[in-house]
Amino acid sequence: MKIDKNSFGSKLSAKGQNLNIISLEKVAETHPRVRKLPFSIRILLENALRNYDGFLVNEEHIKNLINWNPKGSDTSIPYKPARVLMQDFTGVPAVVDIAAIRSEAIRKGKDGASINPKVPVDLVIDHSVQVDFFGTDYAYRKNVEYEYKRNSERYELLKWAQNAFEDFTVVPPGMGICHQVNLEYLAKVIVERDGWAYPDTLVGTDSHTPMVNGIGVIGWGVGGIEAEAALLGQPIYFSSPKVIGLQLKGKLPEGITATDMVLEITNQMRKYGVVGDFVEVFGDGLDHLSVPDRATIANMSPEFGCTVTYFPVDGQTLRYMEKTNRDQKQIDLVDQYCKNNLLWRTGKENIEYSDVVTVDLSTLQPSVAGPKRPQDKILVKNLKDQFGSLLKEMHGRDYVPLEERQTWYAEGGSGTRFNKRFRDQEVADDVEVAVQKDSALHSVRISKGNQEYALSDGSIVVAAITSCTNTSNPSVMLGAGLVAKKAVEKGLDVKPWVKTSLAPGSKVVTNYLQRAGLLQHLEALKFHVVGYGCTTCIGNSGPLPPHIEKAIDECDLVAASVLSGNRNFEARIHPKIRMNFLASPMLVVAYAIAGRVDVNLLEEPLTQDVNGQDVFLKDIWPSQKEIQEAIESATARKDYAQEYAVIFDGEEQWQNLPAPTGLDYDWKDDSTYIKEIPFFKDISETPEQLGNIENARVLMKLGDSVTTDHISPAGSFSEESSAGQYLKANGIERTMFNSYGSRRGNHEVMMRGTFANVFIKNDIASKQGGFTTYFPENKELSVYDAAMKYIENDTPLIVLAGSEYGSGSSRDWAAKGASLLGVKAVIASSYERIHRSNLVGMGVLPLKFKQGEDANSLGLSGRETISITGIEAGLKPGKELDVTARKEDGSEIKFKTLTRLDSEIEIEYLRHGGILQYVLRQFLEE
Repeated sequence: MKIDKNSFGSKLSAKGQNLNIISLEKVAETHPRVRKLPFSIRILLENALRNYDGFLVNEEHIKNLINWNPKGSDTSIPYKPARVLMQDFTGVPAVVDIAAIRSEAIRKGKDGASINPKVPVDLVIDHSVQVDFFGTDYAYRKNVEYEYKRNSERYELLKWAQNAFEDFTVVPPGMGICHQVNLEYLAKVIVERDGWAYPDTLVGTDSHTPMVNGIGVIGWGVGGIEAEAALLGQPIYFSSPKVIGLQLKGKLPEGITATDMVLEITNQMRKYGVVGDFVEVFGDGLDHLSVPDRATIANMSPEFGCTVTYFPVDGQTLRYMEKTNRDQKQIDLVDQYCKNNLLWRTGKENIEYSDVVTVDLSTLQPSVAGPKRPQDKILVKNLKDQFGSLLKEMHGRDYVPLEERQTWYAEGGSGTRFNKRFRDQEVADDVEVAVQKDSALHSVRISKGNQEYALSDGSIVVAAITSCTNTSNPSVMLGAGLVAKKAVEKGLDVKPWVKTSLAPGSKVVTNYLQRAGLLQHLEALKFHVVGYGCTTCIGNSGPLPPHIEKAIDECDLVAASVLSGNRNFEARIHPKIRMNFLASPMLVVAYAIAGRVDVNLLEEPLTQDVNGQDVFLKDIWPSQKEIQEAIESATARKDYAQEYAVIFDGEEQWQNLPAPTGLDYDWKDDSTYIKEIPFFKDISETPEQLGNIENARVLMKLGDSVTTDHISPAGSFSEESSAGQYLKANGIERTMFNSYGSRRGNHEVMMRGTFANVFIKNDIASKQGGFTTYFPENKELSVYDAAMKYIENDTPLIVLAGSEYGSGSSRDWAAKGASLLGVKAVIASSYERIHRSNLVGMGVLPLKFKQGEDANSLGLSGRETISITGIEAGLKPGKELDVTARKEDGSEIKFKTLTRLDSEIEIEYLRHGGILQYVLRQFLEE
């Protein structure tokens, strides 16, 4: 087919001008099947036609989209997003990379100013605030103070970038979570730029970027590496996806929240299997879902494993834009463009999907998910019984019924006692705490001042209303406030061992909670605002009170958390908490009052009031009518106008923060936060030819469902860890370690943090955590120390893994760290989409075991030397490569693997050692 994109051009009269558009209506006149394409594929088709140049986007790409195959295919699709969204954990290393590319260009005599974003970039600082202080009216102020104390050097880099790069904006700390800011303010739905109108599209350096799909915007999470390439003008290439239709029927029954809905959908979609697919939502159930409800579903896309969960534009979209103070001309543009260009949902479409999964909303029940994966849904009524099974399955211990423990408490207990003085928080006095434990019951009695209470397996030590998943949704946030109000009216309180926190997604949430008169009731239950950021969900839950940590350690307690987030992977929330359950903000409040997870909240009392009367969950649960009345009376358009008018200004600390100046960033050798990454220094003008991998050693032999949190944790780390030892050697005190996430601008920390999750299980190490065996000496070392010895000996490294390798966050350091440790290839049963792409982007070869085979079935122990041949002869997408594993006794295991390079451009990226090296060399040739 010969493409003339001008033949598909048209004009749209909007915003007082005649705007150029690519007319999908015209395309459909020539190719009627376009009317049956999913909305998401139509948007990709418009994107390709508008960016068609015959080279980066060619005729074959257009043909593939017009003739989209519902079964999916290996054909390549180019995607040039209209903008890029970043948060600071991934944004800081991205800025470091771009600044390092600019530094190298300047060293080679090029114009550094040419290294500049080609599309607008918005970076929202939202991942750095930690919950050091909670449960008081000064918690927010003190947490912000600590945030700047720890992160000022990172923030100075971002202020430099805002001035040094064009089209690069920074939303300062304390203004909101990136996904909520995106949904409420940044998203345009239809972009008007340079005389053109076209769909708003983006990629984000956070895997939950698809939350914006809820307002009809195509966007998904990528690693920072891909995002950097996109902002430098490179298309993102990916294989033509399947599009699974998610049919929603009916409406949510009384008492069921949007969180219950999304946990059911997550469970079903993960069971069905949509990794790498698009999901598009349709059905009459959509008529009853607001944009915040839709966004709650779309937010969990990475928990399904899919790329997007797209909600087409309809009347709900326009109503939400009005409610959130979008300009009326912009609303009219969205209305006109979508209705005139095959992008408006009527509900009568006859779309051809790859398959359809149906969820009947009317059948849902109250749910949580956990204890370590978002897709593992548990009905609230079953959690008590299931807790006992999980305790046995995960930790090998029998569950002791509450009644037995209560007898021990009532009798005054017996067993080991210890006393210690603790300083709970900076502003608290020293207190003496007595702890009495019974190891058989896995229970402790704690006496602290005039308080006395008992902890055991299943006790909740963190209850957090946190994360973008729910904090953008007024129904569950106001619902939580109503639960708190009814609880306070009955004289209830949260248990004294529970660390509570409220981290709204934007200041708009605080405004409507105050207007509804509900914030005071949340505060009465110690759910004070601790900050506006990701907090607990990203691992920034802060320290537990020291006596609680001591009690957990002394009695080996399996403590729990409940949070309204989207991620609960092992060690993510807090390294001392071994069971973590996702729940609605309303249930978070309820469980904080109960103080434990081994309770059936639907049948057993939540607690007792001061008169000894049982109080049940139903006694404090608001009706849907009450919630709706609160939404109508408390949410106001003026809040969005007020808060987003100053979104880029920041508070006093940001305004007073000094920032470097100049085109070239001033790298400081003594910095422990920001270092020039070594990937680009003295880069050759041409890459070396790819060669076979000979006599490699296995660094890690891993099982199924290893997440990017396992590979590159984001949370806190100890003094004993390799990263902790590095910081101590550089004069950094333990209290100022911050987190792995905040240190991502320093490759020295992040290399040491790779494969360093305290719960990662390496089959070639005797203990859990970041350890491996260094061969052939058979010496157990930290992963970092072993990798450095292998590098000294010029020994390439391999990772063996199971299914769903790299699921979870779009964490580029999971690939960067592996690359810097000397990993040349990963052989896995299957990959999560983003991590596979990140490995390619860092020059690490992703290989897949053939169907029905894995490391264990092939008899691989991880002690072999491994050679991979067929690379030197030339790579093609999906090419089979021969692997020979030589065992210690000299015998060999031979098998074939499939190359997971999905396009020719990915082979180029691998050849150059990574996507950014490819982009830099292209620039240097100009």
